[in-house]
Amino acid sequence: MSHQNQIQRGEGTVVAIRGGVVDIRFSDPVPRIRDLVYVGKVALEVSALLDNGVARCMALAPVRGLGLGMPAKATGGPIRVPVGDAVLGRMLDVFGAPIDRKPPPVSETLRSIHQPAPLLEHRVVRGSVLETGIKAIDLLSPLERGGKTGLFGGAGVGKTVLITELINNTVQYHQGVSLFCGIGERSREAEELYREMGEAGVRDKTVMLFGQMNEAPGVRFLIGKTALTMAEYFRDDQHQDVLLLIDNVFRFVQAGSELSGLMGRMPSRVGYQPTLATELAELEERIASTQKAAITSVQAVYVPADDFTDPAAAHIFSHLSGSVVLSRKRASEGLYPAIDPLASSSVMLTPTVVGIRHYDIARAVRRTLAEYEELRDIIAMLGMEELSAGDRLTVARARRLERFLTQPFFTTGSFTGTTGKRVAIKDTLDGCEAILNQTRFDRNEGDYYMIGSLADLEVAA
Repeated sequence: MSHQNQIQRGEGTVVAIRGGVVDIRFSDPVPRIRDLVYVGKVALEVSALLDNGVARCMALAPVRGLGLGMPAKATGGPIRVPVGDAVLGRMLDVFGAPIDRKPPPVSETLRSIHQPAPLLEHRVVRGSVLETGIKAIDLLSPLERGGKTGLFGGAGVGKTVLITELINNTVQYHQGVSLFCGIGERSREAEELYREMGEAGVRDKTVMLFGQMNEAPGVRFLIGKTALTMAEYFRDDQHQDVLLLIDNVFRFVQAGSELSGLMGRMPSRVGYQPTLATELAELEERIASTQKAAITSVQAVYVPADDFTDPAAAHIFSHLSGSVVLSRKRASEGLYPAIDPLASSSVMLTPTVVGIRHYDIARAVRRTLAEYEELRDIIAMLGMEELSAGDRLTVARARRLERFLTQPFFTTGSFTGTTGKRVAIKDTLDGCEAILNQTRFDRNEGDYYMIGSLADLEVAA
């Protein structure tokens, strides 16, 4: 039996090392694609099989210290990670091993990180909204329960802050499990998030997985699949709703692009990997609602050079049911969260899902802000005096709406000295409706800045 085992596992030697990609020649049997292989203590995953028994593998750790001719051992199976209650409240890596200085999670169930997407007949499309308590999102691009929403923005416009605020607001009111997956982000943010979750008292309902910026591209490429494997277990086996937050999906594409070049594939448009659409679909299609429960996902998406026609951004767009676009212009005006009300959208914003009143108010807000946008050039050149009375009214309403849609966040309270506000959808709608119906303005537009509901104005007065 031990002899049989030995043969099944296969042994080989390293014949080439190129960056994060290592070629290993195996004597019979050659491992399968996606099998885990070890060279010393360095883990690798088989990505392609070449001729003469050579397996091309991506390294899941720095390849420093590896040399040609070193012996390699195949494990005979893919990466398996612990799933279930044992991982709750933990900070783990791509192998499900702890990075929070606590003992490894002990789980009776280990799952391969490569799982197929649920079959079409098992999927369910429920048209229900997940309330976030963030005015601009709930009003203009409501999140779909069991759907995928993208937070699009360039560097430094507040994607991560918005994600942490969503965690804070939804985890406390959300009955299921929350999973945070950090792909290629700064280590500092991971440490801050871990601390904040502890302070908010929601860490024991959350799993945190990280493949950081400084790790091998193979780790950044696979960490999303580890996160989904854990999420699928909560959905399918424990019938719990899962809130999956990913920061940042673009880094997943980037890691695939790094590996693709080293694997020797021909680059495609703008130098991306030719397999971009397939790799992204493999990850995104696993996020779905089944008859058992739903996985709702919010994904931050870095947009290279603020160019929304970039192939990575365009492909990610095609998988989403809602998109929240963050604008650099609004961030520079101090309107936080810097959500662009005219570019953000959601399939949930229809009268049948959110109700006719919400739909009408959202349309009126958009229309008012769009008219103000058109009048801005005239105001800049000729001043407010040249506008008609009707246009002046539109500008006054639009400027108040812009400020009313800002909001103090819980997660930034320590920097700004303000306490955060969570605003119910009803209060958001009432506030916007009141501003849209005003013809005389007793208050300065500045009074509407960084408040919760309109009731806060009365308190301040």
